This record gives sequence, C-alpha cells and structure tokens, in this order.
Amino acid sequence: MSGAIFIGGGGPDHDEAQELALRYANRHGLIAGATGTGKTVTLQILAEGFSEAGVPVFLSDAKGDIGGLALPGSGTAKQHAAFADRARQIGLDGYGYRGCPVTFWDLFGEVGHPVRTTPADMGPLLISRLLDLSEAQEGVINIAFRLADEEGLALLDFKDLQALLLWIGENRAELSARYGNVSTASVSAIQRRLLVLENQGGAQFFGEPALDLADLMRCDADGRGMVNILAADRLLQSPALYSTFLLWLMSELFESLPEVGDPDKPRLVLFFDEAHLLFDGAPKALVNKIEQVARLIRSKGVGIYFVTQNPADIPESVLGQLGNRLQHALRAFTANDRAKLVQAARTYRDNPRFSTEEAIREVGVGEAVTSMLGDKGVPGMVERTLIRPPSSKLGPIDAAERRRIMEQSPMGEKYDRAVDRESAYELLEARARVAADAAGQDDRLDDRQGGQAAVRRGGGGRPYGGRHSTGAAGGIGEALARSVVRELGGASGRRLVRGVLGSLFKGQR
Repeated sequence: MSGAIFIGGGGPDHDEAQELALRYANRHGLIAGATGTGKTVTLQILAEGFSEAGVPVFLSDAKGDIGGLALPGSGTAKQHAAFADRARQIGLDGYGYRGCPVTFWDLFGEVGHPVRTTPADMGPLLISRLLDLSEAQEGVINIAFRLADEEGLALLDFKDLQALLLWIGENRAELSARYGNVSTASVSAIQRRLLVLENQGGAQFFGEPALDLADLMRCDADGRGMVNILAADRLLQSPALYSTFLLWLMSELFESLPEVGDPDKPRLVLFFDEAHLLFDGAPKALVNKIEQVARLIRSKGVGIYFVTQNPADIPESVLGQLGNRLQHALRAFTANDRAKLVQAARTYRDNPRFSTEEAIREVGVGEAVTSMLGDKGVPGMVERTLIRPPSSKLGPIDAAERRRIMEQSPMGEKYDRAVDRESAYELLEARARVAADAAGQDDRLDDRQGGQAAVRRGGGGRPYGGRHSTGAAGGIGEALARSVVRELGGASGRRLVRGVLGSLFKGQR
C-alpha cells in the first residue's frame, strides 16, 4: 500500500502484511501489552515510519531506552542475523540500518532541552489537576487567575503564582466580598502543594521561553520528520506533573492548530507512554474534556497513540476513538486478568481463522494482534502479526552521544537559558513598595505632630507580604487591597478567553 507504514506480516506467504495507512493515522491508536512483550519496539518502528514519511513525532521515553532512535541499528552478530531473518520472513525488502533526526527534551533541563510553559497558558483547570486540589481549593485558583487576567498581572513563572497566592491570602476578606469565600485553609493548602511541587523540581516547568509548538513540528533537510523524545524516566516519579504536561500539550495543540480536514498524512503524531496516568484519579469532567479533545484534534491533523499495559487502563469513551490497534500479549493469572483479556478481545473485528482471545494470550515477544483502519476508515479484521525489526539502534543512547546531538541542535540556543521578564511577582513587589513608602510618610507626619505611631517591619522581609500595625495608614496589604479593589470596577471587559482545558487561546492574549 502506498502512503503507508509497514508494520509486519504473518508468515512466509506475506499475504497478511499489516500496514498503517497515513491518511488514517490521525484516527489515533493504541499500543498495549504486558511488560516485556515488545511495546517499546513497536513504538520505535512506528516512530521510524512516521519520520521517514515526513511526519514529526513526539514521544515520551518512560524507561530511558528509546534514545537509540537517533542512531543506526547496532548489536551482536546474532541479533543482526535474527533481524535479517525476520525481515525475510515478513517480506520486508531493502531492510537496513538508519537513525532518525532526533531532538531531546527534558522538563528538568538535564538530559534534554528544557520544556517550559507559563501558569497563564496552563490555566486553572490543569494547575488544579497538577496540585490535586479539592473543589474549594480549585475555586481559589480560579479567583487567582481571574484577578491576574483582570489586573494585567502576567503569570509567567512559578514565583508569580506564589506571589499572587500570598497576596490573596493576606487580602482574603476584601476578595471574599467580591468573589465568594476565600478561606485561609484553602490558600495555605495550595501553598503547601506548591512547595511540594517545587521540591520535586516541577517549578522548572514554569517559565520562559515557553515551548513553541512549531518546534515540535519540524522536518530535517531531507524532509524526514523530527522525532522529539521527552525524557520521562525521572518525570514519572512525579505522576501528576507527567500527566498534566501531556494534557497541556494536547490542549495547546487543539487550541493552536487550524482545521485541516482529512490530510494525506498527519501534521504531528504523539505517543503517550504510561497512558493510564492521564486518567488515574481524574474527575469525570476532566475525562470528558480529554475525550472531546481526542475526538476533535484529529481534524487538526494530529494523531494520538496511547501506550499502556492493558486497554482497560483507558476509559471506554476514549478507547472508542482509537482506530489503529497493536495488542501485544496479556497475561491472565487471575480472574480479573481473564475478564480484562476477554474485554480486550471483544473490541476487535473477529477473524474466523483464530480466536482473538487465545491469540492475545499466546502471541510471543515481537508479535502482536493488530487491527488497522482500512478503506473508508473501516476497522480491519484482526490479524496475528510479526512486528518488523527496527532500523535504528535498540536501547538507550550513551551520555556523550546525547550531548553531541543536543549541542548540534538549534533548540539549545533558543531554550537552554531561562528568561525572567517583568510579571506578577515584580508588579506586586513594586505596588508593595509604593504602599510601604506611603505608609512611611504618614507615620513620619504623625511623629512630627507628636503621635506615637511607629512602623513595624513585618513579613520576614518579603517585598509583598508583610503586615503593619493598625492605624491611619493601614499597612501594605490593606493599601494594596484598596488600590486593587478600586481598579477592579473597570476590569471586567479585559478578561481573557480560556480554552477547553483552561489555557489561553493563542490568538486572544
């Protein structure tokens, strides 16, 4: 089939070759199977195929063992012989070794170029998901974003969010009268969650320069799609940060890209490893929005492929959107495992030549039960498929080679150094200084008139956090509160529009 990625075949007669049609590749897909059954190799050969077809790829490297995509295949003589034999068996002509153009990314900026976004772009819904907030705490986050939007307090990095929440906590009485109850307990809980996130290294994710999605959609000089590899082995130690990042990426693409209808091939393909983390503990409202994005993003030319151990890890409403499926072996050691296996088998179009349930249980390493979308997008009959061998190197890449690739990438000059522009932290700090100066002048006037008022410096030296004694001047918090409340009256027309997952619409900033 022209315009397709060769996945594998069924035996010497090659009559059952399985190919993924590029024109249906944006109908999403699933790679599932127990640990050690070959999911990583399947992901690798699909990434190679998309790249060769000029389709950029983004994938998360959950185990640190997919970096070999950047290099031509290598290994022992026995491995070379096994790969060559598999290629002959499935009818893969012209098989050879070749690496892909690769860009390495890392939210922590250690083994890849830093990936950043701003709190403003992430939005209150995903921030609440990231911090695992209660309904009352999420309400406070929404108030914070509302204030930031109305007052022009740009939330560009982690300290901006911390500063705004600190100010809200000190002025909760005034804000409660306008927006509803803002409790000390809720603000304190959010601040503690932010501290935990900071201790986990998550603060580095917020800042500038923010990731430009166009940099994930590049091709090299030969027209091959760039394979963007996100280091996720350390990131998975913070599952909430990992899942929130993937949700953010989906929502950004959904809100930013124009409609393209039914393209001949996708504009970008995403592979989300450990996909169950997207849905574990997610409220129904968020799952519904993920389903909505998955359903509509294909019209933007984006394909999403979930990689997980069991199809049951994916909510049924989302699973029904995944047209291209590659199912490696599932184990049935318990009654619950058996029920999940039966359920997985029922999602395929039956093949009269074998039992799908038995095939899923029996396929060996490097073999899968597959079903690809065919003509007019109709699911193909399930087949037992020997997966083709990869052309790139199996396994991880060494640190020196990774550094060499990163040094040659133009993304280093653009993203490796953080930028700290004036934003909410600096604006609140400046307002606090003005209020403090005004309070000091009033106190000095009282002293000259024989008053006993004295300025007490509080808040541990924080530029926007201290409280003064009560009196005519009020204090930093009260003066700032009066200033902001006066400004709020004309601000309602300046609110920014937020998208389906709470981030800003790009064209309406």
